[in-house]
Amino acid sequence: MAAARLCFGCCGRREEDPRPPEEMTLLGEGSQEEEEHLPRKDYESLDYDCCFNEPYIHMLEKQDSRTSSRNEAVRWVVTLFVGIFTGLVALFIDVVIKELMGLKVGIVKNCIELLSVKGYLVLSLLVLLAFNLTFTFISGLFTAAEPLAAGSGIPEVKCYLNGVKVPRVVRLFTLVCKAVGVLFSVAGGLLVGKEGPMIHSGAVIGAGVPQFQSFTFKKIKFDFPYFRSDRDKRDFASSGAAAGVAAAFGAPIGGVLFSLEEGSSFWNQMLTWRTFLCSMTAAFTLNFFLSGTRIEGENPSSDDNSWGSFYQPGLLTFGQFKCPEGERGCQLWTVLDLFVFIVMGVVGGLLGALFNAINTRLTKHRMKHVHNRHPAIRVLEVLLVTMVTTIVAFTAAMTLGECKEVAPIVINATSPVEQTVQYFFCPNGTYNDMATLFFNTQETSIRQLFHQEATFSLQSLGIFFLLFFILSCWTYGASVPSGLFVPSLLCGAAYGRFVGNLLKMLPGFGHIYSGTFSLIGAAAFLGGVVRMTISLTVILIESTNEISYGLPIMIVLMVAKFTGDLFNEGLYDIHIELKGVPLLEWHPPHGMDRLCASDIMETSLSYIYPHTRIQSIVSILRTTRHHAYPVVTENHDSMVERRARAKANTMVSNNIKYRNENSLTRANEQMRRIMSRRSAEIKILEDQEQRSRSGSMDSRNAEEDINFTLMTSSVELYRGLSPTAEDHGFEGKFKPLTFHGLILRHQLITLLSRGVCYAENTPSSCQPTLTYEELTEDYPRWLDIHDVDLTQLHPRMIMDVTPYMNPCPYTVSPNTPVPQVFKLFRTMGLRHLPVTNDMGEIVGIVTRHNLTTENLKQKLKDSQHLA
Repeated sequence: MAAARLCFGCCGRREEDPRPPEEMTLLGEGSQEEEEHLPRKDYESLDYDCCFNEPYIHMLEKQDSRTSSRNEAVRWVVTLFVGIFTGLVALFIDVVIKELMGLKVGIVKNCIELLSVKGYLVLSLLVLLAFNLTFTFISGLFTAAEPLAAGSGIPEVKCYLNGVKVPRVVRLFTLVCKAVGVLFSVAGGLLVGKEGPMIHSGAVIGAGVPQFQSFTFKKIKFDFPYFRSDRDKRDFASSGAAAGVAAAFGAPIGGVLFSLEEGSSFWNQMLTWRTFLCSMTAAFTLNFFLSGTRIEGENPSSDDNSWGSFYQPGLLTFGQFKCPEGERGCQLWTVLDLFVFIVMGVVGGLLGALFNAINTRLTKHRMKHVHNRHPAIRVLEVLLVTMVTTIVAFTAAMTLGECKEVAPIVINATSPVEQTVQYFFCPNGTYNDMATLFFNTQETSIRQLFHQEATFSLQSLGIFFLLFFILSCWTYGASVPSGLFVPSLLCGAAYGRFVGNLLKMLPGFGHIYSGTFSLIGAAAFLGGVVRMTISLTVILIESTNEISYGLPIMIVLMVAKFTGDLFNEGLYDIHIELKGVPLLEWHPPHGMDRLCASDIMETSLSYIYPHTRIQSIVSILRTTRHHAYPVVTENHDSMVERRARAKANTMVSNNIKYRNENSLTRANEQMRRIMSRRSAEIKILEDQEQRSRSGSMDSRNAEEDINFTLMTSSVELYRGLSPTAEDHGFEGKFKPLTFHGLILRHQLITLLSRGVCYAENTPSSCQPTLTYEELTEDYPRWLDIHDVDLTQLHPRMIMDVTPYMNPCPYTVSPNTPVPQVFKLFRTMGLRHLPVTNDMGEIVGIVTRHNLTTENLKQKLKDSQHLA
């Protein structure tokens, strides 16, 4: 122990050993102006792979069967609490929104009834505008405080579960801004839903609860040593996202399938069971509390607010589908209706593709002219959208709605659907069908289209669909928490009800039930927008509680997806691509069999040695932003020396000759790339010269060739390097390096902050050791190299990184086909994939950015040009 303390003390600053100014600069003690701060990448990968270093192995050796069982029990208990908290957040959102909507609609209804007699309807509009602008202004303020709270959050959650580290996506502050902001964006009359943000909220709860700490409250820390890795955090986030789906739609199984289909790239059986438990817990927690806090008139079929009656499984329920009593020949659907459903699926896919195309252009405009400016501009845009939406809805209900007679069953209403018809701008005994759709909550309007026996006119349905399509497309992407599911369902339900009412007017379709066509239209439009299939089918089936709809919903969703895919991608994928997130799809693009790992890997490496001086480690960390560094030793044996040692044996000599001829090195690979690019430039210039001489050179083709020439020149890694000038240091720059393992950036910083090093004149065994708990204590608040106090470290000290590196990471050969590299990287949730040759030398490294669809297509295009 004394020796360890002595060696630890050697890392401190010694008064009798003054340091040169250059060493002080390397350790960050120079002037701030001289420091080089390189730009940080927006997105990095999560560390899903285990690091089997010595502290981790020692931790595993200490665990017995009882400890493992206790850890697994804690994991299940935490999963249970994630589901409970998600259900409570959903309850909070649902109850507050209903209270705010009830307050607003009640006051506006009284104003309309009072002022319409005196002819002052404009004042009613001003009152409605005052409510909506105030609510959306508050929502915009929350989004201005945390921009990541805008939108539904599903694209960000999808990226996180895919293995991308999206900054601030699972912070507590993001959850607060999201949950509170969605209250006022929905109550403010914007055409957004509260169900989409619930998925993001569930993911934040899943990622935050197991940590027992938060970046928002940095001083609050609990001694909870479990789940200190990105692997556990992402697994809990998967369960939380599934719980959000279950709470939003009352669909626990659909939630599990959503996390599996749209999110996580790594999955196992135990994660499936835990996710299912979390989803079921969230659904029944919400159901239990809603049954006891029912708002008056919400469920008249129930005699009282009976706790535990479980009558409402989620925030959005579609109700029971059944034909009206006394209507003979009515059937929910028949086999012949499937042909109509297929056509509706095609139209839904086309409408969804149009919706996505328009929203893409709007999002690009926002990114260029709104999002990169002062946050006040974002709030002003929200207010503009609110004002236009309110005026359009009020004017459409007042001038374009039809006043229809109220049926006797509506007067003596026994169904919550029939109690929600709106009588705005109509005389006594009649209701306004347009106002019924615009001035109810979107969930209520959906149930109206599914079950309302009173007929909506074709004119009102068509106008409502057109207006809602345009306004909801404009709204999604504004700087407020906004869901896409419910607006798409309502827009599609209006489209389906329009088709159903139209078919009822034709001979031979008297048997149809309009609610079925409304449901099919909702599924078709939503499928055309988001392009989900399996999980969305199950979600809709669980929401309808009608298994007989399974076949038509599945067919319609598949047809809508295939039709929409002919024109563009799903809206969530489009927003992910616009943000530049390196998302890995299920499969690599077509034609990747022509490429191998050596074609896409990075050959310019930053590496460290097993025993490295402190000043070198600090210099590397301060001048690079890599998150992992290969641990290597230099291979000084030349090819001639290797052949000379094997000259005595002909067979060995031939084997070594084969190995040398087929082994890729960093220098040879870099030489091949430079030679290929320069030969391609020469070939293009020769072709241009020949075409110019023949007089057949097209100006457009010439411009494309010149652009390609400039592109190939710009991507050259080392400008001014002669391909034949080996004596200019080319071989030294790409010298052979024997690979021993990987060490992560935060591990090096942790070792520096804790003074893990030894003096040059002492053995490496004198270096202090860290346990696994000490190594992961700061997770996820890893220190930055600029935040570490380096004044107590002497730059000439040496650090032995071998106990803390991962000696057995996944590696691939340079000749491995790209599809195999892609599957290994995505399936195992890797962050770095070293490429080593048959002599154990590292020749490159593959990261997530090398495997994105855009990069792979560009590499394939370059290889075709260079072929």
